[in-house]
Amino acid sequence: MLKIRILTALVLLPAAIYLLFGMSSLAFAAVAAILVMVGCWEFRRLAGLGTGPGTWLLLALEAGVLAWLFLDWQNWTRDPVPVFALACLAWGVMFMQLWSWQPERKVDTAWRIRGFLNAFGVMTLGWMSLTWLRVGDAAPGEPSNGEWWLLLLLLTIWAADVGAYFTGRAVGGAKLAPKISPGKTRAGLYGGLVLAAIIAPTAAWLIPALPTAPLQITLLAIVTALASVGGDLFISLHKRTVGIKDTGRIFPGHGGVLDRLDSLLAGAPFFVLGKLLAGL
Repeated sequence: MLKIRILTALVLLPAAIYLLFGMSSLAFAAVAAILVMVGCWEFRRLAGLGTGPGTWLLLALEAGVLAWLFLDWQNWTRDPVPVFALACLAWGVMFMQLWSWQPERKVDTAWRIRGFLNAFGVMTLGWMSLTWLRVGDAAPGEPSNGEWWLLLLLLTIWAADVGAYFTGRAVGGAKLAPKISPGKTRAGLYGGLVLAAIIAPTAAWLIPALPTAPLQITLLAIVTALASVGGDLFISLHKRTVGIKDTGRIFPGHGGVLDRLDSLLAGAPFFVLGKLLAGL
């Protein structure tokens, strides 16, 4: 299994680099939309929708909204602060489920309705945030330096993940969310936050296209890393409820799109809003 994971990662890394730097912003928006649609298909299992009418309604709604967001780009991005403030508020509402969830939760009608809304919110807000960050103040297809901001976001998420993994293994201690993800520890959370707070401003200092603003970027990294942990736990909550280990098999050894992007989808709206509020 480890060998397969490594081989898959070796394929995914250059693909991710090409997605960031080799594609136009227009192509990036299209590929991101495809990944979002795949994510919706995977989320149907987490929502307990199966392959019934609810799944097809979700896919149709998601495709329609993505098309509208793309075609109406200039209007909804004219004043992005309230847009992404609402996106973060929506995630805040979804994060509240981490405290209310119980292990005995069953897949019933209420769960399916909630799962439908969660799927639509997670995937739509993820596309909006990642595409806006890539495009920046330009319109899709026009030049921007958004690829460097996306790289900084990815480095922040990866640093939080790596820091949490190694600190958790080395220190152990109290569990972060034992009912949802018994492997995560509070020490791991702190370790991830510290590494993210180190890596993000260092990377921004080394990348000429990004501003040198250590304090703002450090705070941005901490908030983003916290949200990314919440996103990971949020998807884990759904997987535990429906009794599955991975959301899909599209990436051998790594699971599905949601398994790979859960932290990123949650962290991206907070990263975008923090960037906007800090004037970066």
